[in-house]
Amino acid sequence: MRRILVLAPVLVLLAGCGAATPVAGTPEPSPTSANSSAGLPPDPQPARTAQCPYLSEETVQDANGQHVTKVEVSDDQPHPACFFYRPDGGLQLSVRVYVGSTDVATKLVDKAAPVDTSNPASEPAGWKGGYQPSGDGVVYAVSKGDAAVIVLSNQKQSIKARTVAKKAIAALQL
Repeated sequence: MRRILVLAPVLVLLAGCGAATPVAGTPEPSPTSANSSAGLPPDPQPARTAQCPYLSEETVQDANGQHVTKVEVSDDQPHPACFFYRPDGGLQLSVRVYVGSTDVATKLVDKAAPVDTSNPASEPAGWKGGYQPSGDGVVYAVSKGDAAVIVLSNQKQSIKARTVAKKAIAALQL
């Protein structure tokens, strides 16, 4: 009988620790990521097989260390995003180039490599952003003025993504 009397208050306390039920008519909090993406262009998607207009297959192979068997581009203008695939059909590297407003360029970089969690990136000279692990690889994202370049690589070494970003920026004369 004593055990029941000792356990009763504990059970009452535990019952009060359950998940809170929202009150009808109370707005649900919106996720932070949805708010930070508001007003940004959608992530580019591969639209067709074509050569990347600002990076050659050889450049990507040399920088990322994997053979390129297919290249696809998005319909984004003036600079399509480029998607480079490895022999097993998996995506090895993608490059997104944005030119438009300074605010959007900065937000795209912060979305890809948030300032709070990423390592600072400052190459090439005058460009600012970050790099960090992303999935099974790495992201290197930088902006300068109204332009942003975001490189996602399936390799863990950020130097590979940084090299591709620098080559893209140089080829586009951004």
